[in-house]
Amino acid sequence: MNDLVSRKLIEQVLAVAEAAGEAIKGVYHRKAPVAVETKADDSPVTEADHAAHHVILEQLARLTPDIPIFSEESEAIPFAERRQWQRYWLVDPLDGTKEFINGTGEFTVNIALIADHEPVLGVVTVPLKDQAYVGGEGVGAFKVNQGQWQAISVRAVPERNLVVVGSRRHGAEKLNALLAKLAAEGYSTDMTSMGSSLKFCLIAEGKADLYPRLAPTSEWDTAAAQAVLMQAGGRVVNTNFEPLTYNREDNVLNPEFYALGDQQVDWAGLLKS
Repeated sequence: MNDLVSRKLIEQVLAVAEAAGEAIKGVYHRKAPVAVETKADDSPVTEADHAAHHVILEQLARLTPDIPIFSEESEAIPFAERRQWQRYWLVDPLDGTKEFINGTGEFTVNIALIADHEPVLGVVTVPLKDQAYVGGEGVGAFKVNQGQWQAISVRAVPERNLVVVGSRRHGAEKLNALLAKLAAEGYSTDMTSMGSSLKFCLIAEGKADLYPRLAPTSEWDTAAAQAVLMQAGGRVVNTNFEPLTYNREDNVLNPEFYALGDQQVDWAGLLKS
């Protein structure tokens, strides 16, 4: 068990994420149009992203002053510096900016603690629903609904019937090919599309079984929800079935990956080409 992770720390980080969510809601519910900028990678960013970023940076720095913070909205931090970090906070202040802009409500605040390249604590809040998903090594995984904590875990897959979650916007062609492969193996699939890291969380709470991500993501998109899913009994692997890890190279893009629930399923045999 990581010596820093505790129920108390998860509660403290949850409070930070909730404060960031309040800043986001202040922009979301405002009647005036939201200004949208385009970053160098062509992804959108809004004042809500920046507001949440500043709340998180200020409060995390006060909570754990000795642990560095790497946020999607941070200035670029050279890998030569990052590679020295044994543990650090990895933050997406507003995951699902396109969902925020389009008014779907499917956006989250993601805060993860990375230790030795693995996410050991994760907090994912859903600002518009007063909900959160949290997990920590040695503590477990929980859904927090209006302040009430309930332990969660992945479900046992019903007989050859998978609930698959996927991105609404990315990787449709590869996903459709995978669904056809599952059908050829005798599995029926119910498909649900949604934005942000909520896809991991559905698996963690036993409402879905598989999230194939066959399009680009960045490390801050996945780390917090991966921590929750791992503590709920699932795992996240690349397409070679190696664990998805963090801060190993200059590029912060993840490989294609699978988020998996029930570990009694032979996922490798089912999904490998």
